[in-house]
Amino acid sequence: MESRIAVTDGAVTTAGLAPAPYEPLLEEVSIALLAHAPDVRPSWSLGELPGGLRMLEVRAEGAPVEIRLSVPLGDAAGYWHPQGGWRRTLLADWDGRAHVSLVDGHAAGCLYDHSGATMLTFAAADPAPETTVRFGVSEENDTHVVHLLLPASDGPHRLLLVPRAPSVATAMRSLRGWFTQSFTPMKTPDSARTPVYSTWYAFNQNVSAQAVETQAELAAGLGCGVLILDDGWQELGHGRGYAGCGDWRPDRAKFPDFTGHVARVRACGLRYMAWIAPLLLGPDAACHATWAPFAPARAGVPGAHVLDPRRPEVRRHVVDLCVGLVREFGLDGLKVDFLDEAMVYAGDGAGDVGRAMITLLTELRDALESVRPDLLLELRQPYVGPGMAPFGNMLRSFDCPADAAANRVRTIDTSLLAIGGAVHSDMLLWSPDAPVESVARQLIGALHSVPQISVRLDRIPGTHRESVAFWLRQWHHHRDLLLDGEVEPGRPDELYPLVKAAAGDHCLLSVHSDRVVPLDFASHRHFHVVNGSARGRVMVEVQGSEGQVRGVIHGPDGRIIEGLPRFMPEGPRSLAVPRGGLASLTITEGPR
Repeated sequence: MESRIAVTDGAVTTAGLAPAPYEPLLEEVSIALLAHAPDVRPSWSLGELPGGLRMLEVRAEGAPVEIRLSVPLGDAAGYWHPQGGWRRTLLADWDGRAHVSLVDGHAAGCLYDHSGATMLTFAAADPAPETTVRFGVSEENDTHVVHLLLPASDGPHRLLLVPRAPSVATAMRSLRGWFTQSFTPMKTPDSARTPVYSTWYAFNQNVSAQAVETQAELAAGLGCGVLILDDGWQELGHGRGYAGCGDWRPDRAKFPDFTGHVARVRACGLRYMAWIAPLLLGPDAACHATWAPFAPARAGVPGAHVLDPRRPEVRRHVVDLCVGLVREFGLDGLKVDFLDEAMVYAGDGAGDVGRAMITLLTELRDALESVRPDLLLELRQPYVGPGMAPFGNMLRSFDCPADAAANRVRTIDTSLLAIGGAVHSDMLLWSPDAPVESVARQLIGALHSVPQISVRLDRIPGTHRESVAFWLRQWHHHRDLLLDGEVEPGRPDELYPLVKAAAGDHCLLSVHSDRVVPLDFASHRHFHVVNGSARGRVMVEVQGSEGQVRGVIHGPDGRIIEGLPRFMPEGPRSLAVPRGGLASLTITEGPR
C-alpha cells in the first residue's frame, strides 16, 4: 500500500506534489523522476529501436519510482488509455486515475490533438507490475501530465515511447509491432477466427441440453463455427450471483449426459467451449470448507470470495480443475472469466499479483494444450492486453448487451493493443420484434471483430435470420481484410464514426454517423461501404479517378437493391444505401 499512498501524497493536483526537475525527453515531451526512498537519485536514458520507437530506461536502485511525463497542451483533444471506457476526452489531473496490472489494463496511453495526430504515446514494456497512473490536464501549468508510480525493481524500468504519429491507430501499430516481437502469442486456430454462438444473453442461466442443441444446429447453418455454453451449466448455477461457484460439475437436471450433449453439438460442426470462473469460491459450494482458507478476500462480484493465485496450492487446483473438465467432457476450450478479480490482493505486501498470474496462466495453458493442441481460450476485457497474448486466443470485448455503438468502440479499443489471437465482440442481442435494420446494426457494430451472437434463433423472425446469414456471409468473405487489414478508426473521443480497413486493392469502410466517406480509387480498386448510420443513404466523395464502376447494393437482409450508378466522376455524391445495407463497388476503367 505504500506506493499507492505516495502517488497521491495528499495533493489535489499534480502541481502540489513533491517537486522534481523536468528535462527534455522526446519532441515536446519532458520527463521528471522522483524516487520514493531517501538518498536514492533515479536516472534515465533514451535509446532508439528499429522502426523509430524509443525505449526509456529508468534506474532507481531498488526503490519505488515515479516517472512524470509532461506535454504542452497545444491543440490537445483527448487521451486514450486501456481503462478509459467512455472517459476519453481531456480530464483534469485531479480526476485522472488508473491502477493497472497484467490482468487489469496496461500502463499505456495516448494523447492526441484535433487532427488526430498523437502528442504522447507510451506503454510499459513489462505488463506485469502493479502500476498506479495519474494523468490529466495540469491547470496550473497548462500541460497534460502522466505520472506512473512503479514498484521497486532490481533492474531498470522500461517504457516504450512513440514519436508523433498521424493517428492513434498508427502509433499503436508501432507498439503492437514491438510487443509481437517480445511476447509469443498463444497459437490461434482457425476456429478462434470464426463466428460464435453464445448462450448467455439468449438463456442467461436457464440453459438445458435440448435447448442448446436446437440453437447449435441453427447457428451452424447461419455461419457460426463455435458454441460457448455460458454460466448456468454447473450445479448451483442460478440466481445471477456466484455463491455456488467452486465445484464446477454439470447440473444433471439440465444436462443429464453432458459428454453426450457436447458430442451432439460438435456433430453439428461446432467447436464446444464452456464458461468457468476458476478463481471464484462461493459459500454454497461443496468444496468451500477446503478452499476457504485460500480465499480470504471478497470478490467484486456478488456472493463469492477470490482464491489467491499467489498460493501454489491454488494454482495446482485451478489447473487440475480446468484440465479435468476439458478431458472428461471432450471440450474444445474454455471461456475463463473474472481473472481480474485477483487484483483484490494487489498491494497487500504478500507478493505481486501479476507475477503470480503469469505463473498460473503459463501452467494452465501448457496443461490444457497437452490435452487439446488446438485449444480455444477466451479472455475478456479488461485482461486482454499484450501481456496476456500468450494465455488466450479469443480476446473478447466487455459486456454491452444490445449496444451496437459500445460493441464497435470496445472491440476497436481492444484491438489497438491486441497482439496474436482474435478480438471478439460482446454477444449480440436484440428483441424478436425489432426491425431488421436493428439486427443489421448489431452485426455491423461487431463487423471489425469476430462476432458472437446470443439470441434464441428459433424464436426470431425469418427476416432476422436472413440478415444474420447475409452479414455472416459478408464477414466470412471479408474476414482477412477485417481482422488482418490495416485499420484506421479515427479519433477515440469521436467514438470511431468511420472505420476503414484496407489491404491491397480492397478497402471496407463502415460509417456510423452522417459522415462523408472518401473513395480513393487511386489507392484501392474495390470498395465496400457499410451503412451503420441512421440515414437511408451514404454520402461519398470520389477521389483519384473517374471511370466506369460495377457493383451491387444490398439491403439489411441481403436483398439486392437497384440504384448503383455506372459512372462516378470525382467529387461528392449520394449513394442510395439503406440503413443496415452494403454497397460493393469496383472501378473497371481509368479516367475518361
